[in-house]
Amino acid sequence: MLKIGNYEFQSRLLLGTGKYADFETQQKAVEVSEAEILTFTVRRMNIFNEHQPNLLERLDLSKYSLLPNTAGAKTAKEAVRHSKLARASGLCDMVKVEVIGCSKTLLPDPVETLLATEELVKEGFTVLPYTSDDVVLARRLEEAGAHAIMPGASPIGSGQGILNPVNLRFIIEQANVPVIVDAGIGSPADAVYAMELGAEGILLNTAVSAAKDPVKMAEAMRLAVNAGRMGYEAGRIPKKLYASASSPMEGFVG
Repeated sequence: MLKIGNYEFQSRLLLGTGKYADFETQQKAVEVSEAEILTFTVRRMNIFNEHQPNLLERLDLSKYSLLPNTAGAKTAKEAVRHSKLARASGLCDMVKVEVIGCSKTLLPDPVETLLATEELVKEGFTVLPYTSDDVVLARRLEEAGAHAIMPGASPIGSGQGILNPVNLRFIIEQANVPVIVDAGIGSPADAVYAMELGAEGILLNTAVSAAKDPVKMAEAMRLAVNAGRMGYEAGRIPKKLYASASSPMEGFVG
């Protein structure tokens, strides 16, 4: 089970709902992914006006836990305001804190992210901050009360995969809350690698929504996350410089 605060989930794949070509593709991708947590950007939805476009209109939201994110926020104050708007709409008290500090790389602002996390924890939210692969910052976010840490594998939407597995492993080893790799995953191989390093979950969007076949990729990501987790729990064999026979030599007939 993936445990985030007071919540428990069977699926370790968290899926974004944006950038699909159409609602039908989005719906099918979400279904085959078997994701239980869906994320969306608060600023992209008028959550209080039923006459505005609803990016989730084809989904049966009773089946999912929603994870509103504060994408577009540039300060802690904005992130807190977006989070309160989402909770006031009755969606969920979980929130993905995203405070961007660089418009070119879309890397998070570490200071504002930490400030937003501290404030939202005080306000009673279940807080999942998106952060860079900074080991010290990850520890500070946990100390501030974050219920999960979400380091990026590489820049958002880049599909570059895990650029710094050493730092990611350090974050996972020191964390006492789930580490969910968020941003930069491009292929099922990336997802497997992240899970084999010990991540407890993967959040992705573009890798599925921008794939040639989003539905097939959603299923591939589900299988990859499950395989990677099982491999991590099973424990891989150590790497050796020289060969080691699979069959013992003793007892061979000459």
